[in-house]
Amino acid sequence: MSALPSCCCPFNGGLRCLLASGFVGWLGLGAVAADDGASLAVLDAADETLVEVPLEPGMRWCLGWNHSVKKFPVLDCYRYQEGRMVLERSHQPDFAAGLGHTLGRGVQVSDGQGGYWIEDIDEPVPGDRYTLRVGSPIVDHRLLWQAEGNEHRVSLSELAAGERVTLQLRKPEALSEPEDLSKPDDV
Repeated sequence: MSALPSCCCPFNGGLRCLLASGFVGWLGLGAVAADDGASLAVLDAADETLVEVPLEPGMRWCLGWNHSVKKFPVLDCYRYQEGRMVLERSHQPDFAAGLGHTLGRGVQVSDGQGGYWIEDIDEPVPGDRYTLRVGSPIVDHRLLWQAEGNEHRVSLSELAAGERVTLQLRKPEALSEPEDLSKPDDV
């Protein structure tokens, strides 16, 4: 089983939940308004685009990687919600070094397989962007998402191992700047 179904199925349940709830519907791709032109971009240190994923309102994606000591996959899952990048949940198969739940930040629930999800984090990412030092191919930092009924996976470690990248939302100007209604039209 790929990491994508686990990362993209809400709450506890893995593949069973995925099949029961309908993958496309949960991702918010079945009944959404037209594309608003936003995308998730991965930029290198020179601000060159390495990856760009078109986003629909409500769409989810995960950043996955293999724990450096235990080698199991860890997932941080995001949602494009109301024009923001929101950290929604995280999956951690163990309480290994650097992992764990912080009280007051989401709810820890069993994944039914010895690990746990941290649900309901629901934290907007400051500035809708963050920087990541991409791990080696063994760590395999990767983006996981679903679009048009297909699972997608891009290994950032294959593109930029050891490099600094920025994951950020790109939004059309109309979405990124609130309109000032106090100014007259002829100004």
